Amino acid sequence: MPIHIPRHGFDHATPSDITPRAIYEQRRDLIKLLAGGAAGAVLAGWAARDAMAQTARPGQLAALPGARSAVAGAVTMEKVTTYADATSYNNFYEFGTDKADPARHAHALQTSPWSVEIEGLVNKPGRYALEDLLKLSPMEERIYRLRCVEGWSMVIPWVGYSLSALIKRVEPQGSARYVEFVTLADPKQMPGLRSRVLDWPYTEALRLDEALHPLTLLTFGMYGEVLPKQNGAPVRLVVPWKYGFKSAKSIVKIRFIEQEPRTAWNKAAANEYGFYSNVNPDVDHPRWSQATERRIGEDGLFAKKRKTLLFNGYEAQVGQLYAGMDLRKNY
Repeated sequence: MPIHIPRHGFDHATPSDITPRAIYEQRRDLIKLLAGGAAGAVLAGWAARDAMAQTARPGQLAALPGARSAVAGAVTMEKVTTYADATSYNNFYEFGTDKADPARHAHALQTSPWSVEIEGLVNKPGRYALEDLLKLSPMEERIYRLRCVEGWSMVIPWVGYSLSALIKRVEPQGSARYVEFVTLADPKQMPGLRSRVLDWPYTEALRLDEALHPLTLLTFGMYGEVLPKQNGAPVRLVVPWKYGFKSAKSIVKIRFIEQEPRTAWNKAAANEYGFYSNVNPDVDHPRWSQATERRIGEDGLFAKKRKTLLFNGYEAQVGQLYAGMDLRKNY
């Protein structure tokens, strides 16, 4: 099913020609959200966002400030999920399959020293210490929607920089078409590895052009502080237009390869979890609908589910990556 990629004034003047693109797209997203019936939450989020350049720190971990991002689509106007919810309701199966298991068990994870090995089809392979990665590019705050394949969502202020900064530094070779990410797998620190729910270590992957997209974030923090261990410390990926499991946590290896790799959930259930796993309300999971989502923190008696947006609301930014592609076949 070819997707329609909206045009934004390439042939004639539009507001985007006289307004900085990031601001224009934020305003457009605001209008779309208001039209979708989320006026109260959106206006509250907009007011809070306008009042301060950065999200207030919870005061739990070391500070990791990030400048306001100028990347188009990098700052949603929706109300941010509370730190308590974002750090207590997690999927990180290395620590257990219950949502509370990561917060319960991840305290044992040793995040220092830490390094990430870059290998495969690159001109500059090597092992990068966490300290070097932290200095590689200026930190930005990106307030992204997070949509889980299970049908729930959050809004989280992440801190990091576009993965493209690292990719350009290591110089991929012409034959590199995919980027694979490998999560730490240490049974001494991760009790969930005793289960056989997945083939360990956890691996995920992106096409190279997806990895190079400016919204793809190499992430070191959230809420103005370093990442909590249960959220993928000390370095993880965040790809906001894909289901959450595509965003690998606690990364220890990044591999550049030519052929599309099998990934953890794809190996576990290929009919349920495709390689792309782009958020799509029109392609249901075999066991449940993806048309709507439950926003964590909006669980009151009269709370309504939200309509899920194609590419999690980032169609204007990433839709061109999939122009002409059958999104039902390439789920």
